[in-house]
Amino acid sequence: MTSFSAPGRRTVLKGAAGLALSTAFAPALRAQSEPIRIGLILPMTGPFTSTGRQISAAVNLYVQQNGATVAGRPVQVILRDDTGVADVTRRIAQELIVNERVTALAGFGLTPLALATAPLATQARMPMVVMAAATSVIVDRSPFVVRTSQVIAQIASPFATWMAQQGTKRVISIVSDYGPGHDVETSFTAAFREAGGTIDNIRVPLQNPDFSPFLQRVADAKPEALLVFVPSGVGAQFMKQFVERGMDKSGIRLIGTGDVVDDDILNGMGDAALGVVTAHHYSAAHPSPANRAFVEAFRKANNNMRPNFMAIGGYDGMHALYEGLKKTNGQGGEALVNAMKGMAWESPRGPMSIDPQTRDVVQNVYIRRVERVDGELYNVEFHTIPNVRDPSKR
Repeated sequence: MTSFSAPGRRTVLKGAAGLALSTAFAPALRAQSEPIRIGLILPMTGPFTSTGRQISAAVNLYVQQNGATVAGRPVQVILRDDTGVADVTRRIAQELIVNERVTALAGFGLTPLALATAPLATQARMPMVVMAAATSVIVDRSPFVVRTSQVIAQIASPFATWMAQQGTKRVISIVSDYGPGHDVETSFTAAFREAGGTIDNIRVPLQNPDFSPFLQRVADAKPEALLVFVPSGVGAQFMKQFVERGMDKSGIRLIGTGDVVDDDILNGMGDAALGVVTAHHYSAAHPSPANRAFVEAFRKANNNMRPNFMAIGGYDGMHALYEGLKKTNGQGGEALVNAMKGMAWESPRGPMSIDPQTRDVVQNVYIRRVERVDGELYNVEFHTIPNVRDPSKR
């Protein structure tokens, strides 16, 4: 069985035992049997640890389920902790490319981390699978980027249209002040105003946010709904301050992208989260056989931890890499990127594909409501918007 060791240390998912090669073999044969190395860069410590924990667990599960050999060669996943700091991400990526001779890079828990690495991917002609970061512009920064997570505007824009169709006329947004938050603000605002609604926007610091003064501004303004975007794992802090200020009893509807009621932390929010309506591409409660099997296996392998949308980005990222490597017979570079373009499969999240032109994810967006199911809180889907692309690249 493969496993990751403690965060912050170099860790390797070791593939099936490689064939012992004689030094008499030709260099070409040695290259053919050399392990396929995937450099996985994640925030395993620091404020975004939950992102790293979820993705690394999903990558581990995928390798366990699908074997640690691709195209006749063992697969090694080298996990490095970037602590959520872009300069560290870039340094680690360079070390993985130069010293470890990886075939592909993967992970990237936040937009600044992915943007810091994209130039290196271009220079090294290194496939870079983004499993988490969600800003639209990431795929434009390098022709070697392929994304299996989400484009946050892909979620926010159709959600705005749907909210307006339900009769909501006046909204205030609170978003974290960095790339994905800006994309949520811009895309939701444009679509909501186009549908006849009015909206005011508030931005809060990404690091160590205090939501209280911003929530007071919302309480004073009394909109019909408050739209929230915060990174994965920060929703618990937001909800705590939302309840402390009595906002849950104010009559202002709390809505958002799925990050705010992330499956990893949802149960800890308590009854205040009941009824919160969000839009997202994945819920642990997604009613498909593929997802039920995924959730069961993930929880069994991870001390009953519930998978969230970060986990599914990691799981599907490994699927794209494995299937691409099969097509190229283990070759990386531009060949591997081309092999992933246009790929389509049935994910635990539902049908998804990689757009052959943009290299970005195409997927369903689900409207969900927090409900109690078998004693636990879940995001229960009740409406589907199929096959959504990044609205800025239509």
